Amino acid sequence: GTYLKALAAKDNKIPFYVALPSTTIDWDMRDGLKEVKIEERNSNEVNYIQGLDDTNNIRSVRITPQDIKVSNYAFDTTPRRLITGLITENGILDPNENSIKKAFNR
Repeated sequence: GTYLKALAAKDNKIPFYVALPSTTIDWDMRDGLKEVKIEERNSNEVNYIQGLDDTNNIRSVRITPQDIKVSNYAFDTTPRRLITGLITENGILDPNENSIKKAFNR
């Protein structure tokens, strides 16, 4: 996800921009950090790796201990305070509701 990249950019005083088409904007959402449901994927995506064995057959091999518990989140959210701007088809916007609404006549 972008959260760790945004933190690294902030710590190194590098601007962090998010490129997005307006079709991805949820106009009814008020607080993405609280309202976005983060999908959790199957733990097998972390516990196993696939590859070819010596006979050219695809095999799954467990790479984590049997008794380990795994969380496998599909993506993260990035707090507005870490975002310099939003790159949209209507220009580069400040990362706030008023700027977004004004750019899209909402």
